[in-house]
Amino acid sequence: MTDMSMMLGPVALRSPLIAASGTVGSVVDFARVGALEAYGAAVAKSVSGTPWPGNPAPRLANAGAGMLNAIGIENPGVAAWVDEIGPLLESLPVPVWGSAVGKTVGEFVDVAGQLAATEVEAVEINLSCPNLAGESIWALDAGATAAVVKAVRSAIDKPIGAKLSPNAQDIVGIAGAAVESGADWLVLTNTISAAAIDIETRKPLLTRTTGGLSGPALKPIALRCVLQVRDAFPTIPIVGCGGVRSGSDVVEYLLAGASAVAIGTAHFERPRVGRMVMKQLRAYCSRNGVDRLQDLIGGMQPW
Repeated sequence: MTDMSMMLGPVALRSPLIAASGTVGSVVDFARVGALEAYGAAVAKSVSGTPWPGNPAPRLANAGAGMLNAIGIENPGVAAWVDEIGPLLESLPVPVWGSAVGKTVGEFVDVAGQLAATEVEAVEINLSCPNLAGESIWALDAGATAAVVKAVRSAIDKPIGAKLSPNAQDIVGIAGAAVESGADWLVLTNTISAAAIDIETRKPLLTRTTGGLSGPALKPIALRCVLQVRDAFPTIPIVGCGGVRSGSDVVEYLLAGASAVAIGTAHFERPRVGRMVMKQLRAYCSRNGVDRLQDLIGGMQPW
């Protein structure tokens, strides 16, 4: 049987699958639907220093080849999360990563520090949410990215990942800034800025007009980001994220250079999708004589 374990920087994963932040709630609530055994880790929804109300409805929409969202990272604040969710983490059947978001470097540091004091295995730094009203995306600027990652790295001892944006003009430069500042791995990518209009009402499908596009349409863009970053920095551990809904998608990301692959939007359609993906992945490995899944990493053959 194929060895499905992976190493993501300093973290050992029993499976290459990561449950993406924002699609499995606090992880505690998602555990009720089962299937967490398919994952190597699950990332809780991002939390901020103080409660954020999120954007008004409608904030989710069908975009044909994907899903638009402008949730605005609605969350109760890190203190409430630590009090309510923190004590439950040990009971879960999968390692949990916290996800920190903030409007200032200091807020990122405060949130990451409080998350790291719980039983989370690692902290993901969400630098890339595209649907916060009036806020810029940290991951579009190398200096801003470096400032946050460096500050968080100096504040906590647990592993950290930096979640970057496909909206970045220079994804390689941003990636380099994150790793040089102390990120143990990169998450490539988050949603991409997009919009849609209801032709009957003539109103945008989202109250905020634009939001983040996820789902199958995002995969070729995220895959391109993985290829570019892997080519520039062959030793940087990468979590590929965007449009994953099958074992074939996982294999593509691994061949492009990812060491793990996150499933996100597919959870809304099929909460137990991880089981199916792992079954398909094992079947692929069996057909192709793959003894260790990690042997696929970076295995794309150029023309």
